[in-house]
Amino acid sequence: MKTASTEEEPRWLTDEEQRTWIAYVHAATLLEDHLDRQLQRDAGMPHLYYRLLVVLSAAPLRRLRMTELAMRTKITRSRLSHAVARLEKNGWVRREDCPSDKRGQFTVLTDGGAEMLSKSAPGHVAAVRQALFDRLSAEQRKALGEIMEIVAEGLQPSEAGADLPWLR
Repeated sequence: MKTASTEEEPRWLTDEEQRTWIAYVHAATLLEDHLDRQLQRDAGMPHLYYRLLVVLSAAPLRRLRMTELAMRTKITRSRLSHAVARLEKNGWVRREDCPSDKRGQFTVLTDGGAEMLSKSAPGHVAAVRQALFDRLSAEQRKALGEIMEIVAEGLQPSEAGADLPWLR
C-alpha cells in the first residue's frame, strides 16, 4: 500500500495545457449558452430539446427506444425522461409502449415536432455557423473534428459496466 510520502507526484498540466484547458472550458460554456439562448428566443426550447428532436428526426420512422435516445444524446435516463415529458406537453413527441419489452418505451417525433424542428433549424444552423465554423479556417475545422472524435472515443469505453450517462 502506498503512503502519502511514497505516492507518485500528480502529473500537473503544463502552462500551455492549462491555458488550452481554460480556453476550452470557457469556449464550451459560452457556446452552449449562446446556442441555448438562441433556441429559447427563437423556438422556445433549450438546446437539449432541440438535440432530441434532431436525433429523432434522423431515426427510422422518427422513433427510438428511450435507452437508445439517451445513449445518442449522452444524457442520463432521468434527464431524458424529464425532457421527453416537456416535449410531450408541447405535442412535439409522444411515447409508445414497446411490444417486445413491457418495460421499454419508444419516443416518437410527431408531425408537430417535425414542423417545429423545420422552423427552428435555419436559425440554429446560422447560430452554430456564426459562433463556431465561420471563425475557423478549413484546416482548423478539420483539426477540431478530428480532435473531438478522439476525445469522445476515449471517453466512451465499450466494456461492460462502464459509467456512462445513459446507463445511469
